[in-house]
Amino acid sequence: MYTRVYVEITNICNMKCSFCHGHCRQAKMMSKLDFQRVLDELKGKTKHIYYHLMGEPLTHPELNEFLVMAKEQGFQSMITTNGTLLNKCGDALLQSGIYKINISLHSFEKQDRQAFESYLTDIVEFVKKASSSRTIVVLRLWNKGADDSQNSQIISFLRPLLDGEWTENERGIRIRNKLHIEWGDRFEWPDKDGKYQGEQVFCYGMRDHFGILADGTVVPCCLDSDGVINLGNVFTENLSDILNSERAKAIKHGFGSYKATEDLCKRCPYARRFAR
Repeated sequence: MYTRVYVEITNICNMKCSFCHGHCRQAKMMSKLDFQRVLDELKGKTKHIYYHLMGEPLTHPELNEFLVMAKEQGFQSMITTNGTLLNKCGDALLQSGIYKINISLHSFEKQDRQAFESYLTDIVEFVKKASSSRTIVVLRLWNKGADDSQNSQIISFLRPLLDGEWTENERGIRIRNKLHIEWGDRFEWPDKDGKYQGEQVFCYGMRDHFGILADGTVVPCCLDSDGVINLGNVFTENLSDILNSERAKAIKHGFGSYKATEDLCKRCPYARRFAR
């Protein structure tokens, strides 16, 4: 049983964030039939679906139907979003029974002050509605070590608008039950042409998670934005066979020994964090 599976229902995004690797794949959105196939294949393999690899999930016109489908079939859905569309999609999102929403506030950090405060105001309004629906909301500031100069301004803006205890800890700030701010370091994405990092790395890919791209490609990690490590396709193959393939098992067993078996993994700066 995997802790979570990343499902990219679309690789289309409405922003071009400075920290995002992007991708060179053809624009794609999963159909309802595609998504049902994914749900069928994931039964018994996980309870938690994260709607994220590349793309902004709120751009998908059938997102709320997907969330209802997943809930009816026993899955908990978690979304990571840049939050720019919550003023349009937020109410329907909460009505669909979403379990958790991660909002990447650092996605908007390069915008002018007036636009940024308007964006944060929309986030606050959504958070207040989410509280009444008992949805977990995490406000992410994953920009430590980079341009995190706006973080204190963001906190100062949000604090008087969101009631709570505002207790700081090493992971972030607990505002109140089911509402948190989360710190995170800015990281570099792996790239097939990137700098060689060495074989001595570790990753939880294929151990507690894997990903499914919008075209059905199965990848071992949520950072494989271009599907370089193509393990198979869930739309045409049995997922159990893909996960039990020799290549997939080699990746998992390799990381168990702190050794990368794939070239992309050897070029992943993020995986170096866990090297011995």
